[in-house]
Amino acid sequence: MTTFPSTNVEDVRTLVADRQLAELRAMLAFWPEPEVADLLMELNPTEQMVVFRLLPRQISSEVFTHLDTEQQNELLTQLNSEETRHLLANLSPDDRTQLFEELPGQATQKLLNLLGPEDLREARQLLGYPEESVGRLMTPDYVAVRPTWTISQALHHIRTRGRDSETINTIYVTDGRWRFLDAIDLRRFIMAEPEQTVEQIMDRAYIVLSAFDDREQAVRALRRYDLASLPVVDSDGVLVGIVTFDDLIDVADEETTEDFHKSAAVAPLRASYSETGIRELVMKRAPWLIVLVFVNIFSGAIIAAFEDTIAAVVALVFFMPLLIASSGNAGSQSATLMVRAMAMGDIKKSDWARSLRKEVLVSALLGVSMAVAVWLVAFFRTGSEVAMVVSLTMIIIVIAGSLIGTVLPFILSRFGLDPATASGPLITSLSDIAGVLIYFSLATWLLGIV
Repeated sequence: MTTFPSTNVEDVRTLVADRQLAELRAMLAFWPEPEVADLLMELNPTEQMVVFRLLPRQISSEVFTHLDTEQQNELLTQLNSEETRHLLANLSPDDRTQLFEELPGQATQKLLNLLGPEDLREARQLLGYPEESVGRLMTPDYVAVRPTWTISQALHHIRTRGRDSETINTIYVTDGRWRFLDAIDLRRFIMAEPEQTVEQIMDRAYIVLSAFDDREQAVRALRRYDLASLPVVDSDGVLVGIVTFDDLIDVADEETTEDFHKSAAVAPLRASYSETGIRELVMKRAPWLIVLVFVNIFSGAIIAAFEDTIAAVVALVFFMPLLIASSGNAGSQSATLMVRAMAMGDIKKSDWARSLRKEVLVSALLGVSMAVAVWLVAFFRTGSEVAMVVSLTMIIIVIAGSLIGTVLPFILSRFGLDPATASGPLITSLSDIAGVLIYFSLATWLLGIV
């Protein structure tokens, strides 16, 4: 593990206060960009600006990308126009696009006006793609060669243009109209004979994305094929950019966080929890909680409808929490498995019947094993009749809860909704309703209560 010269925030504050800027600059030269970003977030605004302005332009741009949104906005308000222009010019196109996406429209337009003609054209092109698309994520900084070039010519071009590229691990082959032809590892160029042509080492075995594909599709492709970068083409097959591993890691984190929020019946937060205000947290959580209140009213209505059954056999109430919780838990387990499998591309919409059959068998076996345990408890507490009702109910409601948890994500996906919306609280509430209805209906029938 690499170590870096240790210091603390107080040391930095002392250097700033004593105006020992040369010493501070020399010290920061040994720090990686993420460490400098963490340091900045612990300083007050004045100290932040002193430290940030000490950084070389290229390094300051890298540090800026590691700051959270609030810190980025705060820094931008304190930089003058010239400093902001240099900062934006040194940001990679994909990082610049991400910054613009998170700012209000008026602020974005103000920053766009500071860009040079080429950067402005590039920024507007990337912002023109749909939100959540690969086009918003890609960078147009890549190295491309022609199939007719010799390996010697290609390597010379790579050395010349590689400094401005996001990555040179993979070299892209395009024709004279920039239509994508192949993606070749740099290793193959190095190992090939100088007089060979690029076409001779092409195998045309590549994975390509459309600029209009969803970002999650890019994450799945990167994971499946274990690649460091992926080429992005437009509708005419023209290579318009690439997406790299580091950018997709961020997307994967965002999508996973979003799914976690939805699975807990929370609308996805636009920023991190620490950056989100109380009002927004309330607004993100209240709608689902209010909806679930009305959903759970049905459980109460069903219980009221079976008032005579409960009055006749009060012992039935003792087992209601146990049975209802088991139904909800089984449903939540199935929903979690389905949502995650769909997110990872393990199962598709067309696999609903196969998944349903598997869950019927699994939930039946689970229900039987749980029924044996609950029968013993019910028998020694209330007798054989109630024990029979409770154990049979356990089998049926575990199957019912599992089926609800299995089917609902597919239904949501069928209507173009995020399967993650099949959250634990929603599945639990629906399973509760089904469980209450099954329990008291079965008890009324088996115990002969009129």
